[in-house]
Formats: sequence, C-alpha cells, structure tokens
Amino acid sequence: MQFSAAQIAELLDGEVDGDAQVLVSDLAKIEEGKPGTLTFLANPNYTEHLYSTASSIAVVDRSFQPTRALPKRLTLIRVEDPRACFSRLLKMNEDLQYDKRGIEQPSFVSPKAKVAPGAYIGAFSYVGDGAVIEDDVKIFPHCTVGDGARIGKGTRLHANVTVYHRSVIGERCIIHSGTVIGADGFGFVPNAKGEQEKMPQVGNVIIEDDVEIGANCTVDRATLGSTIIRKGVKMDNLIQVGHNAEIGEHTLIVAQTGIAGSSKIGAGTMIGGQVGIAGHLTIGDRVKIAAQSGIGSNIPDDATVQGSPAFNIGEYKRSYVLFRNLPEIKKRLDALAAERPTNNSTTDKHG
Repeated sequence: MQFSAAQIAELLDGEVDGDAQVLVSDLAKIEEGKPGTLTFLANPNYTEHLYSTASSIAVVDRSFQPTRALPKRLTLIRVEDPRACFSRLLKMNEDLQYDKRGIEQPSFVSPKAKVAPGAYIGAFSYVGDGAVIEDDVKIFPHCTVGDGARIGKGTRLHANVTVYHRSVIGERCIIHSGTVIGADGFGFVPNAKGEQEKMPQVGNVIIEDDVEIGANCTVDRATLGSTIIRKGVKMDNLIQVGHNAEIGEHTLIVAQTGIAGSSKIGAGTMIGGQVGIAGHLTIGDRVKIAAQSGIGSNIPDDATVQGSPAFNIGEYKRSYVLFRNLPEIKKRLDALAAERPTNNSTTDKHG
C-alpha cells in the first residue's frame, strides 16, 4: 500500500517541505534508504546521511535547517518529535502486516469453541472445546489453543505457540513463536522407594492485558491456583517462569532468566539476562537485578543487586576490585610472610 507525503504529514500533524504527492510504500534506515521508502532523522549523529539518502521522504524536526543541498528527490516532513512520529508509523506498518481475518484451512476449530467474527486463525492450528477467541485476535499457523482457554481482544499468537487448557490471556498481548503457556509445573514427590512421583498440576496460567512474551519462553501452570503474569510485563526470549510464580505489573525481564516456583516478583522491577531466582522468594517493587545474578533470598523494594549470591551493587563493585586483585594481594602477603622472622631464628636477648 502506498501513501503520499501529504497523507503522512496529515497523520503526523506535520508540514511537507517538497513534493506533497511523492509516494512511499516502505520504511528504511536513513543510511540504507531506497526510492519509495520513508526514513527519519532524530539523532544529530546521523545528519550526514540525510545529504546522501536515497529515500523519497524523511521525517525531521521542525527546526531542522540543512547546511548544504539535499537530494533533489527528497521530500521532508517537519514534525515536533521525529522519533515518536516514526514509532507511530512503525506501529501502523505492523498493523497493516497483521491485518488478517477468517479461518484458514486446513485447521481445526471445535464446534464448542467461540470464535469472534473479526478473529484470524492460521492454517494447521487447533482450537479446543470451550475455548474463547475474542475479536481481532490473530492466531498464526501451527498454534494450539487448548480446551477452555481464553484469548483476549487484540492479542497476537505467533506461529507455533501452544496455549494449554484453561489458560487465560488478556487483551492486546503478543506471544512470540515457540512459547508454551500452561505446561505442567515441575512438581515431584519422592516415595518410599526413593522414586520421584509426579504431582498433578491442576491450576492454570493467567496473563493480564498488554503483556509481551518473547520466543521460546515457558510459563508453567500452577499446582493449585494460578501462575500470574500481571499487566504490562515485557519478557525477552528464552525465559522460564515456574509454577505458582507471580510477576508484578510492568516488570521487564531479559533473556535466559529462570524464575523458580512460587516466587513473587514486584511491580516495575528490571531483571537482567541470565538471572536465576530461587523458589518461594519475594522480590520487592522497583528492584533492579544485574545480569547473571543468583537470587537466593528476599529483596526489599527499590534495591539494586548484583552477583551470585547477589548483594547490594555498590558493595559488589567495591568487592570486585578485590576479586580482580586477589593474585597480587596474595603475592604481597606471601612476601610479607617470607620477611617475617620465625620463632627459631629470633635471638633471645635475655638468654
């Protein structure tokens, strides 16, 4: 689909500087622009690329003044905030890409499921008995939605997502490819023979509104009750959330983090990559956990921690200076020990 500079300027509340009728059909980085694409300039470090870009339209700040001639084919759209405006255009472009409706074949949708007319279900997908698919949901090919599961309005399940039975996903969520929602929690009980017997996991998973979960994540169902991902949580790829865990509102979790069962993560917390959090812990609100930290105890609100086991990041950094210098410190101690006279070599002045 093509849009003119005039149409884009109206959408962004901007002003056209150049050919208002020039058409674009795609977006591009300023240094990689091609004819028929739109780019933007928000970082002054990239200004030089504006004088050589092949893009047809560039979104710039209203105050921008070129210091030399721009490409003749380039039309400017002057706006208040180029980055925010370009973000809006990216969102529109994404919405157009995902503008699908209907049920593709082959796929199976149970006659007992409720699917809104405005939903999309891609080929080779399965929707079980009693499942509810609300309006504007996008379920891409090879997805499974189990019996009694509910997918909220405007949510998107990318290819190969599995949503187990009775899982609940809120509105406007994005679940990326390969993620599994609602698999059994890791629960086993040793019997008299020392064998591990499986404990049935009969709870579910609840994901609230506006959550995004990256590719190849797992959120396990609760043993009893619910594993809960609160509204606005953003999870990177390759994250494991154990049974009965709870992730607070608007928390950010980076890739390869593992959260063991029954731990509670507060609201507005930021968790770096490759963090391990033990089970049955409470992590406060607005906590910051540095990458590769190991969390084995509760953390109060507003703390910033690092290390394994993790402790206050300021103390960690001071300690790290010593960690790095341990070989040199040992050499100095050995030298001092060698210089210190022993009891046998000490002369008895009173002998």
